[in-house]
Amino acid sequence: MKIAVIDLGTNTFHLLIAEQNGNELQVIYKTNQPVKLGEDITKNNLIIPSAFKRGIVCLQEFRAEIDKQGVDLVKATATSGVRSAINGLDFVEAAKNEAGIHIDIIDGDEEAQYIYEGVKWSGAITGKSLIMDIGGGSTEFILCDEQHLIWKKSYNIGAARLMQAFFKSDPINEADQDSILDHLTNELKDLIFICKTHLPQTLIGSAGAFETFAGMIAPDLNIKEISTAEIAITAYRRLAEQLISATHEERAKMEGLIPLRVDMIVMACLLTNYVIDQLGLNELKLSTYDLKMGVLASLKD
Repeated sequence: MKIAVIDLGTNTFHLLIAEQNGNELQVIYKTNQPVKLGEDITKNNLIIPSAFKRGIVCLQEFRAEIDKQGVDLVKATATSGVRSAINGLDFVEAAKNEAGIHIDIIDGDEEAQYIYEGVKWSGAITGKSLIMDIGGGSTEFILCDEQHLIWKKSYNIGAARLMQAFFKSDPINEADQDSILDHLTNELKDLIFICKTHLPQTLIGSAGAFETFAGMIAPDLNIKEISTAEIAITAYRRLAEQLISATHEERAKMEGLIPLRVDMIVMACLLTNYVIDQLGLNELKLSTYDLKMGVLASLKD
């Protein structure tokens, strides 16, 4: 049996196709497109017409590939960009009518659960850990160990949302950074409280920006072939400082930084730094398995 999972993120749409043989799942096809569905979404809480069209065209292309591969089961999930937009249901309807794809809008709690299942599958969780998944519209945090999900929550502090609200200078100045940190302090009070109660030792970054961090620190690392990797905190700190202090033009020339993340990586650095600093964490890991792998795991017979 072939299974397709579509993850409609605020920035990027992902398609993953796997083949199930017995109890084994093997990924046979992966692709993604930088749709930027959340472009300017903070202005009027709308998917703007150009982004709406890009999203539907992308899903039509995904549908063609799904048909070509002879897929038996399709599961498409939409997260913050669609669930928070006034016209999110219009997009879901258009996807069904124009691309033949039924989309489930999942809430932040479901999103965090799928992320946990994906990261758990990667083998990255060893001991008490805090999983962090930085999306465009939202960021999910999951406190867990190898056996248990202890606590989870989704916050509307995704990289695109932060960038649209606070990133007004180039390179980002102290005032803009302070505004972001004040916002995070206000938004993440319950996260900091529960983590100081349970004391996780490791921060696990779920795919996305953390793949960029790992790839820029260790260019020989084959991200596509691994499920998890250690990221040295000292090397991450140096990279984060370099990314935050650079101009847009300087970042655009950096090896291993894709165009979609040239500016949003600054927000990801500030978010990651804040969590590490507040919790005194000294271990950082990457899980390349994320929400879509968690969705895939849920679909196994």
